[in-house]
Amino acid sequence: MKKIVIATAFASLMAAPAMAADITLKFGHVGAPGSLFEATANHFAACVGDKSGGKVEVQAFGSSQLGKDKELLQKLKLGQVDFALPSSVMSSVDDVFGIFEMPYIIKDRDHMRRVQDAMMDTFQSAAQENGYYIVGLAENGFRHITNNVRPVNTPADLEGVKLRTPNGAWRVKMFKQYGANPTPMAFSDVFTALQTGVIDGQENPYAQIASAKFQEVQKYLSITGHVYTPAYILASDKHFAGQPDDVRQVLTDCASETQDFTYERAAELETELLTVIKDAGVEVNEADKDAFIEASKPIYDGFAAEVDGAQEMIDTVMGLAQSG
Repeated sequence: MKKIVIATAFASLMAAPAMAADITLKFGHVGAPGSLFEATANHFAACVGDKSGGKVEVQAFGSSQLGKDKELLQKLKLGQVDFALPSSVMSSVDDVFGIFEMPYIIKDRDHMRRVQDAMMDTFQSAAQENGYYIVGLAENGFRHITNNVRPVNTPADLEGVKLRTPNGAWRVKMFKQYGANPTPMAFSDVFTALQTGVIDGQENPYAQIASAKFQEVQKYLSITGHVYTPAYILASDKHFAGQPDDVRQVLTDCASETQDFTYERAAELETELLTVIKDAGVEVNEADKDAFIEASKPIYDGFAAEVDGAQEMIDTVMGLAQSG
């Protein structure tokens, strides 16, 4: 009997360190296989596993397996998911994130980095006030319009087009201003809605368009670049704070490294995937960006009028466009 007790105790001691260090974290996102979101989540997961010496495992679940964007935001707070990768939907969490809904306000990724350096405290405070924590930034990218009605050269070409948008108030207002008929819809529902004619078109970065195979059900791609949307490696503020210090450090470091990876990969995909879309038979045109910028002024005016501190944010972001 004594030998059995000693053996059991020894086995327990040997198992205890591994059990105590074994942390499994779930990362849900809406990206399809081959998307930039998938690459981002997978890179983050691999980095965390490596930097933690295998003690922390991040399991990535794409294609809305763990929920659509709004469901994932709720599941973060409930502790059912540990990370999500929202982008445009963050403007529905707090008005501060609406700054990235302003058309053409972000010029390129270097500009975005300067905005991040100057304003991250503002974004983090807004996230925490709503129960979230931004572990790091990634991206969704520069958005373009696809549809089955006509090529879009100017805002007037959007007149009456039923266009899917994400669930963000300012994106809806923007496309109403342009003359379209915006229809907020979860990303996972878009392919079928395009295929069946429920909607005429949508707007997304190439990485989302190609990975979701929208080129199979769309005739026209108009290169507008109307909005750049960052993505947020997002956690629950409460649950993130509850992780050990060393784990939080690994997660933060890996989020930073993942941003570098994502920016590099995103730039590559902009070339690769435009070719994929063209090869699928989609007609591609360069839109008149000056016409879209001119039509966007009321969006800025509305944001400045409705959101406290918005004009200051607009001025700060625009001022950083020429820096560096």
